[in-house]
Amino acid sequence: MDRKSKRLLLLVVSCSISGVILGGTSAWAESKMCLSADSISSECLTKNPVEKTIQGMSTGLLAGAGAAFGAAWNLHHQD
Repeated sequence: MDRKSKRLLLLVVSCSISGVILGGTSAWAESKMCLSADSISSECLTKNPVEKTIQGMSTGLLAGAGAAFGAAWNLHHQD
């Protein structure tokens, strides 16, 4: 594996991990706020908070990986 491939892999992994953390935290906080709201919606009661957190984490993973590939693509074409 050459140096550019290692740097791209490191960028994708670090952005993906950041996306997972941010997405999971955001979804968890949203479900907690939903349950503590003055008027609770039916969606709030029927949606499993763990499932919602995992969904947020997977969305963050895809967003982080996409951002990393986009940044790498942009840098590659600027050279």
